[in-house]
Amino acid sequence: MRPAVLVTGATGFLGGHLARRLVDNGDCDVRVLVRRDSKSAPLEDLGMELSVGDLMDRDSLRSAVSGVDIVYHIAASFRTEHLTRDDMWRTNVQGTQDLLEVSHEAGVQRFVHCSSVGVHGAINDPPGTEESPFDPGDRYQETKAEAEKMASDFGEQHGLPVVIFRPAGIYGPDDLRFLKLFKSVNSGVFRMIGSGKVLYQMIFVEDLVDGVLLCGMSNKAVGEVFILTGDRPHSLNSITQTIAETLGVEISSLRIPSTPVYVAGALCELVCRPLGINPPLYRRRVDFFRKTRAFSIEKAQEVLGFSPKVDLEEGLRRTATWYEEQGLL
Repeated sequence: MRPAVLVTGATGFLGGHLARRLVDNGDCDVRVLVRRDSKSAPLEDLGMELSVGDLMDRDSLRSAVSGVDIVYHIAASFRTEHLTRDDMWRTNVQGTQDLLEVSHEAGVQRFVHCSSVGVHGAINDPPGTEESPFDPGDRYQETKAEAEKMASDFGEQHGLPVVIFRPAGIYGPDDLRFLKLFKSVNSGVFRMIGSGKVLYQMIFVEDLVDGVLLCGMSNKAVGEVFILTGDRPHSLNSITQTIAETLGVEISSLRIPSTPVYVAGALCELVCRPLGINPPLYRRRVDFFRKTRAFSIEKAQEVLGFSPKVDLEEGLRRTATWYEEQGLL
């Protein structure tokens, strides 16, 4: 009998790539949790079973995990600035707790939970590892840290085989997070905030899916936490210069001091949030230019056999090609 797999977040970037890979592999039945109003028809067309529900609807979660062997929990409220911390907590923490509980009740054999390297905040003494202290810097990172701790504790206390992975900056076709950076470089308006010497580590989405599947298959993975990212960090100067070369444009050498921009972001948040307005500038966006995010993947390499294959140049080229094909640049 073929194993059954549930993927949450399949209408999103990583979850979508993961669900499609599982279907392409052809060795399991793939079920996806989707909201009633989501654009899920393409997933059904690929042969996935749709389970209509929501992380905030426990009954729908109970139905989604029925008969499932592995849960890949990817869904989360991701950095939507107009959401309150309570909104994020209900999805990212309470929703994860409910999914863990119904998975345990249903006899799920493995629960793979997507966390984030953001739980570590800035890495002041790189490279960061799985043992680096938690220091979340915003409400999204705070809720991801809470959810990760809860998933780990639940697995230990109830015997549910839990595996946790912390991805770094994910990019590739279908991603829109880095589109603003590509567009600003392509249009010539990009100006580096700060020195550009801070380190940032990225992972191409197909490499990340490789790692996530290893978390779901390796017997050595149960009860462990893995950082999954590219093989090495790059300076922001290097990343933006590579994007410019990929797009065939010149990039300005001008720099903008980071502190005034950070203060401006704080003021925007202070004014906009009480009014329910998405701030045009916020501190988290400026943190991209201020905080080093550099990590070791040694544990994932040794325990899982994880080996990212797509280097930065190739990954950025493939991402730029997809943006161009979609008419986004």
